Amino acid sequence: MTEQVSRQRDPERTKAELLEVATRAFAEDGYSGARVDEIAERTRTTKRMIYYYFGGKEQLYLAVLENAYRGIRQAEERLEVGDLGPVDAIRRLAELTYDHHVEHQDFMRLVAIENIHRGEGIRKLEVLRDLGKPAMEVLETILRRGVAEGVFRDDVDALDVHLLISSYCVFQVANQYTFGYLFDVDLLADDTRPRLRALIGDVVVSWLRPPP
Repeated sequence: MTEQVSRQRDPERTKAELLEVATRAFAEDGYSGARVDEIAERTRTTKRMIYYYFGGKEQLYLAVLENAYRGIRQAEERLEVGDLGPVDAIRRLAELTYDHHVEHQDFMRLVAIENIHRGEGIRKLEVLRDLGKPAMEVLETILRRGVAEGVFRDDVDALDVHLLISSYCVFQVANQYTFGYLFDVDLLADDTRPRLRALIGDVVVSWLRPPP
């Protein structure tokens, strides 16, 4: 069986591979710089097949963007914190978010590209608004438990916590080169990551504790 025939008989595998390669291409070169011909060449497929599966370059980019957001949201939803106390649960959520950003740096680059272009692409993906709801519900549940047990303050909402965690995690990836050069540090080095991973958990937990 030839590679081309194999792809035709396994469309889901082909689409997944195209999304993976296209993600790297758009993250590295932006929407304008990425070329469908090059994506086809990297995947040993054809431009026509890409158009068959996705419809065109813009639709491929939107599929990449949606898939990238689905990745972090699905990781958040899979988080098992039911048997943990609220302090340990919120710490695990913060650390999971940190790990995902560090291990999926293309996601952060895509987000940066979207913000440079004032969210032109993401505004066409209404599904992403609903995609984040289950993850926010997990966070809200943890916070409610913490307030009920008296270990969290009651004047912070889930969006505040999400903003704090995300901003910290985004910085590690988005500014790793400039920050690293200015302060002679590798933020993502194997011997640095555990400390920075624990730091975001410490910050969130300390912030959420009720005042004495």
